[in-house]
Amino acid sequence: MQTDPQGPNHDNPFNALPPVVVVLALAIFGVEVLFQLVKSGFIGGTRGGDDWRMIAIQTFAFSGEILNWMIETGRWPLEQVQRFVTYLFVHGSFTHAVMVCVFVLALGKLVGETFSQVAVVGVFFGAGIVGAAVYGLVLDTPYPLIGGYTGAYGLIGAFTYILWVGYRHTGQNQLQAFRLIGFLLGLQLLFGLIFGTNKDWIAELAGFVTGFVLSGILRPGGWAQILASIRNR
Repeated sequence: MQTDPQGPNHDNPFNALPPVVVVLALAIFGVEVLFQLVKSGFIGGTRGGDDWRMIAIQTFAFSGEILNWMIETGRWPLEQVQRFVTYLFVHGSFTHAVMVCVFVLALGKLVGETFSQVAVVGVFFGAGIVGAAVYGLVLDTPYPLIGGYTGAYGLIGAFTYILWVGYRHTGQNQLQAFRLIGFLLGLQLLFGLIFGTNKDWIAELAGFVTGFVLSGILRPGGWAQILASIRNR
């Protein structure tokens, strides 16, 4: 009987994922695991996970009121500016964090098959920053913005861009590329009608648009093409 010189196939499912996507998901999930460990008493000896979550929200969530204060005073302290990024890693519940991880892993893999890892990170955080800014400037609400959905919607925007370009090259209707975002926004509208309005969708939609636009720059050869177009004018 012959044996495979390579040995049995022990392919790691994470091998198909860009490392940077795995790091993002682990960072999101790791924060939530910390809350759960504290809540169960494994860390600190007392059950205080919910207290830790509230402290994290107060310290790291994005706040439109703080943004308005910074604009009015012209002061931009680092501990407040960091909220444009840190809110992406603080979630309201275990389920919230897990769902964001699923989105990041799935969309990050799809986008990472075409874009570089740097581009994937740029889309995620770029969408998160712009989405938070739009949330703070458009809405007049005391409710903070938390969770990585805004960054994940940026990855949806990048994936939509990839489909949009693909449909153009094959001569198909490019509007098909927007079916995923249309479906997700429809679900949010339905849930809003049933459970009440959640204005986070404004940040998520801004994140989607940002991801779509950034993809034209961050895609392979995109920046070089833009520079060439500028020089030819």
